[in-house]
Amino acid sequence: MAVISRTRHAAEATEADVQALGRSILTTTVDRLVGWARSNSIWPVQFGLACCAIEMISAAQSRYDIARFGSELFRASPRQADLMIVSGRVSQKMAPVVKHIYEQMLEPKWVIAMGDCASCGGVFNNYALVQGVDKLIPVDVYVAGCPPRPEALLYGFTKLQELIAAGPAARSAR
Repeated sequence: MAVISRTRHAAEATEADVQALGRSILTTTVDRLVGWARSNSIWPVQFGLACCAIEMISAAQSRYDIARFGSELFRASPRQADLMIVSGRVSQKMAPVVKHIYEQMLEPKWVIAMGDCASCGGVFNNYALVQGVDKLIPVDVYVAGCPPRPEALLYGFTKLQELIAAGPAARSAR
């Protein structure tokens, strides 16, 4: 509902007129619009490494339905994805593969480290495992748990959406 001002000049406008005008006009920037679109259309690449992958798959099923958040399906090709969810422990032999898949993804791209093993090595503190995927690739969101429940992944996903919507300046400020 628009309020029509009774004044003829801008100097005569009341505070109520200014507020009514503010409610009637939508203003934004291109960066905010692009951030909103990107945050509501995230396509993850299929990349489950261990037991956390079962919980990641559960998040895509009908009970938790990650599609509600704009992530309709998991992509099989890194060229079609902009999110890598590293779920589970990363072995030293798998480390070059993780890095290679990340490098194949097109910009902008984001990473979620799902589970304690992907975040910091978990209970496996030995030479055969990478002690956190952030040693290989930059991580945007960490989801804790062993294994984290699908709800925790969805919470991490919403945090990633907030980070994406805030724009590139928020990502570089971290």
